[in-house]
Parts: sequence; C-alpha cells; structure tokens
Amino acid sequence: MISPTDIFYTEEQLEIKNLTKKIAEEKILPIRAEFDEKEIFPREILAELARADLFRVFIPEQYDGLGGGTTELSIVTEELSRICGGVAICYAASGLGAMPLLSHANEQQKKKYLPLIASGEKLAAFAITEAEAGSDSGNIKTKAVLKGDKYILNGTKQFITSGSEADIYVVFVTTNPGKGIRGLSAVIVEKGANGFSFGKKEKKLGIRSSITTELVFDDCEIPKENLIGGEGRGFRIAMDTFDRSRPGVASQAIGIAQGAFEAAAEYSSERIQFGQAVINFQGIGFMLADMETSIQAARSLNFIVSKYIDSGVKDIGKFSAMTKIFASDVAMKVTTDAVQILGGYGYMKDYPVEKMMRDAKITQIYEGTNQIQRSIIMTKLIHELAQKK
Repeated sequence: MISPTDIFYTEEQLEIKNLTKKIAEEKILPIRAEFDEKEIFPREILAELARADLFRVFIPEQYDGLGGGTTELSIVTEELSRICGGVAICYAASGLGAMPLLSHANEQQKKKYLPLIASGEKLAAFAITEAEAGSDSGNIKTKAVLKGDKYILNGTKQFITSGSEADIYVVFVTTNPGKGIRGLSAVIVEKGANGFSFGKKEKKLGIRSSITTELVFDDCEIPKENLIGGEGRGFRIAMDTFDRSRPGVASQAIGIAQGAFEAAAEYSSERIQFGQAVINFQGIGFMLADMETSIQAARSLNFIVSKYIDSGVKDIGKFSAMTKIFASDVAMKVTTDAVQILGGYGYMKDYPVEKMMRDAKITQIYEGTNQIQRSIIMTKLIHELAQKK
C-alpha cells in the first residue's frame, strides 16, 4: 500500500522500507503467534535484521553505520510493527539504548560501542525506570559511588526492555542524592560486569516476545570512564533521549494500527452477511474510512517530526510529544475497532487483531505516558504564550 509520505522518501529510504517489509512478511509473520504465546525472544530474527544492515540505518557512517537517524529508525520500526509489535520493539530498543551514546558519549565511548550496535553484534538497552521512579525520574534510588578508578553501583531497575537479552546498558543512577534531578548521572554497564545480574522477568499483556526484566546491581563495579557526559548530566541526557526516541514509539503504534486496519479491511471484504460483504454496510465502511484517515494523519505527522529532529534543531520536545500521543491514541482506537469489525472472530487468537490490540496499549504508556506528554505540550505552550506578552 502506497502512503503519501512515500513520495518524500529518498531512494535509499524506500529501499530500507521495502527490505524491512520483505523480511517482516517472510520471517516474522510465520512465527509471530508462537513467539507471542510462548514469550520467545526473536534472536534469529534480529540476526536476520543485522545481516540486512538494518541496525546500521540510525548510526553515523564514522561508527560503521549508514548515516541515517530518527527517520530511518522509524521506517524500519513501522514496517516491523505492521507484522509484530513485539518483535519490532526488540529492534527499536537497541536504537533507544544507542541514542544517549550518539548524543552525549565522548569519542572514545562512541568508537568502542556504536560499531558493535551498528553491526547487530551487541544489543543496547536503556535503563531508567525503578519501582518509585516511573514518570518521576528524579526519584531514582540506584546509586553510583566513585571509589578510586571505579563506580560502585547498588540498586534495582524495573521494566527494562530487552533486560536480560541486551549486552550494553545505559543506566541512570544518582551520584549525588541530595541534589535531586541535578544529582543524576548516566553510566555504561556491560553484561557480565561484576555485581550485575537480572531479577524478575515480567509477564505482560502485549509485546510478549520482548523480554522485560529487572536489572540488579549489588556492588557492581564499572570503570569510571563509563560515565557519560559528566556527573549531574543524567536527567538532561534522559530527556534529550526521549525527545529523539518518541517518534520511534509513534512508528511502532502506526505500524500496529496499519496491520490491524489491513486485517479488518480484508475480513470485511470477505465476510458475507445478509447477502453481501459487510464492508458495504455503512456502519463498517465508515469505521474503515476513519481508521485509514487517522493512520495516514499519524504517519504524516511522525514523518515531519522525524525529519525535524534529524535536521539538528534543538527545541523538539513539544513536537516529539505530539507525535507520540497522536499515534499511540490512533493505534489503540484502530486496533479496538478492528476487533469490533471482526466480531467474535476478532476476540479469538486465531486472528491477529486481538494481539494487535494488546500490543498497541503499551505505546500509550512507555517512554512517558500520554498524560506526561500532554503535560510537556501544555508547559511549552504556556511558556510560548508568556514570551509573546
């Protein structure tokens, strides 16, 4: 299906899109139900994406990437999500883990870690959430204390995407608890570090092939050169990362919505009731029209915001929040309507739309709930209005 945004893609971006679509349909589609049911991490699928150089698309050329950015990451994530949101986030989570390194790491750190992420040899993860620090990042309790040439970490991270499956972790800690958010720092922790282990594996409503676990730090030792950007820079690094990563969540939502719309449209064109296909009934046809319209609108907004971010401008938070809100709300509405159109079949696991509805919900929650996104937009709007006076 051709999207209006396709005309703005470069030839290379269209190649990325078509290659990802081919892999998703040939490799992911046959296994998505099993991987969802059994909570299987798609290690072989990720290896296939690595062989296709799709982890390189968001990494600069000087670090063995292809020189793309948020736009390319969003293109791949959407096409994967159209088939399976769970597999897609296993890919996109490595992009999220790479973003603090791309934006704030020093040259030595970039040269050490980014080529490994670009090749797909190592997966990255982003670790900020704790039991008492979800939306309130300033309440982080995991502590890092500098002793000689090492930081000693103690604490537990919760709900970490690709938790036990990743290799390189950007972990947010407090290095000065008395300073609140100004005492937060970001450090790099590698799998296998002394004192680093994994805790509870979560049982989730959706994205079940993505593994979500606790990270446990018990006198975990890391070299002091693994500090990113200096002590006290952690909150800024986290917020900058979210501003750049939220179009990735939006693209996941758009892909899930697109897959649900296609399933509902196909079903309604084949399902015969009262002597005709149900798509001919206005109640169904209007639902499908609204579904496709909202998907196209979300995709167009996300493309614009992604390009805006990749242009290098600094003040992107409001627009990043907008695309995440709009796309995730669209995904929840579209997938719920898809289940409704399929009726009783939509509620059964024999059809994919119930999975898509389960997968869609998380896009309204992680990387900042939609309530937090609205707060970001509201605060920015108030500031802008005040400046005009």
